[in-house]
Amino acid sequence: MPQQLLRSISLRTFNLTRVLQLTTVLLMLFISTSALAHHPMGGKTPSNFVEGFLSGVAHPVIGFDHFAFIVAVGLLAATKRQGILIAIAFVLSAMVGTGLHLMGVSLLGAELLISGSVLLFGILLVLKDSPNTLLIMALAALAGMCHGYAYGEAIFGASMVPLLAYLLGFTVIQMGITTSVMMLSQSLSQRKDASQMSFKIRFAGFVLCGIGAAFFSSQLIDTILPTLNN
Repeated sequence: MPQQLLRSISLRTFNLTRVLQLTTVLLMLFISTSALAHHPMGGKTPSNFVEGFLSGVAHPVIGFDHFAFIVAVGLLAATKRQGILIAIAFVLSAMVGTGLHLMGVSLLGAELLISGSVLLFGILLVLKDSPNTLLIMALAALAGMCHGYAYGEAIFGASMVPLLAYLLGFTVIQMGITTSVMMLSQSLSQRKDASQMSFKIRFAGFVLCGIGAAFFSSQLIDTILPTLNN
């Protein structure tokens, strides 16, 4: 019995260490490349369908704040019976946000709101009793508009064909990631003990809180410093 207990503690410690190491590596990798998030084509505006589609697929992935939020949406969706509606609300509102950017609507503090959304959804994952599905859908939709608004920067000034391809690209990749995360989490929860899976989702929430806090503080400093200098 003592040997089994020690073995269990050892395995848990090892797994936790590996997760923390992986999280640190991912943070260093993606934060260093997050500046590319607004211009997946290296600053070049897509000029055809292929460039538009690839740019749309790339934007939510190379921007780690966007990617982290998409994963958070999938994890939260997995905890709700009608969780797919949360993913749909997020994806559709992202297109609306891009449309607002293209129409010249100014959304002040968009980057701050984006990083704040990662932090908020991380907190929701940590909570034992998360809000109901409708409230999470509303929050996902509001966050989706902010993320979509940021996506619009990379396609601003493009013609109709690459624009539509861009919308298609980021819609497909976001829906694909959220539903994959949701289905995988639900599948694992059926195979394993429910309380164990709940712990892992909450742990993921803590990781997302850390990511969101890092981005939020960085954006907050970038917002405040220019004001102080003036």
